[in-house]
Amino acid sequence: QVPLVESGGGSAQIGGSLKLSCTTSRDVFRTRCMGWFRQTPGKEREGVVVISVDDTRTTGLAVARRVTITRDTANNTVHLQMNNLKPEDTGMYFCVADGSRRYCTGGLGAKNYEHWGQGIQVTVSS
Repeated sequence: QVPLVESGGGSAQIGGSLKLSCTTSRDVFRTRCMGWFRQTPGKEREGVVVISVDDTRTTGLAVARRVTITRDTANNTVHLQMNNLKPEDTGMYFCVADGSRRYCTGGLGAKNYEHWGQGIQVTVSS
């Protein structure tokens, strides 16, 4: 079992910011592509952003220029900073890790990621 412990999230106003974090084991952090997906009401699960071990990022069009993902090597944690939040950002956010690959060759396809966190709720309102 790959540990993916999500934190942060919660509620924010339109135009506000939130930061999500995902902590995993040292081995997973140093050897796997990781990232975030989300499940918003009425939509299929979609990729937000993923990051390879070399910091190469792939970002979803729906959140382009509003999110930043970073790798915190000291704490084996991936952070997702979301800015200029919109109501359509409301949903459940999931941390993911690839089953074996260092580089995110799976892109933003949900089926390409073997390991998923429990999910954390983000609610954006006026």
